[in-house]
Amino acid sequence: MTILAVCGLKREAEIAGLPGVVAVAGGGDSAGLARKLDALHGDITGVISIGLGGGLSPHLKAGHVVIGERVLAGSDVFRCDNLWRVALAAKIPTAHQGPIVASDAVLDDAEAKTTLHQRSGALAVDMESAVAARFAAARNLKLAVLRVISDDANHTLPPAALVAMTPDGGIALGRVLWSVVKNPLQIPALIRTGRTSEKAFAELLRCRNLLGPGLGGVGLAGPDR
Repeated sequence: MTILAVCGLKREAEIAGLPGVVAVAGGGDSAGLARKLDALHGDITGVISIGLGGGLSPHLKAGHVVIGERVLAGSDVFRCDNLWRVALAAKIPTAHQGPIVASDAVLDDAEAKTTLHQRSGALAVDMESAVAARFAAARNLKLAVLRVISDDANHTLPPAALVAMTPDGGIALGRVLWSVVKNPLQIPALIRTGRTSEKAFAELLRCRNLLGPGLGGVGLAGPDR
């Protein structure tokens, strides 16, 4: 049995890539990520969207963990597997549980996050959960979501952070440096973003270690519940 971990960044995929897990990084390209997943074959028993996410609820801070109850993707709602969600929460009892909303682009300012939170009621936002949810639904697979907040609802991302990700999930250092050259006033915000991201990555690694092989999904046989 294999668990599919759907991520945005290569670094997230490297963390998630435990025994029993195949991790795929999307790099912010939803269509490209969907094509990567569609090309997969084999004994996939469950899909987990895992990595960093943006906080929408004002109660969430960088490093807080969100376990998805459902994924909101436009007019579509995808329910996460109950037993898998409970298994994740048992391993990470401090995690918050609630809806995750999908976005096609990075939300870079507090106003956009507040508006989305008020409209959707979601706790967090990311760019991969909708692709993961649609893939799971198409193949009748169990779905889970675990996201660690890297930027809270009040955090405005600097321009350099918005151009950092490459289509394969890597970091485009040249684009980041060029953005800083054009607008050096963003350096303090970029440093802050780097610090909160590192805090989130550290928490993601801790969660991975707590969940162990299969990221909490191994042994949950049967159809989605």
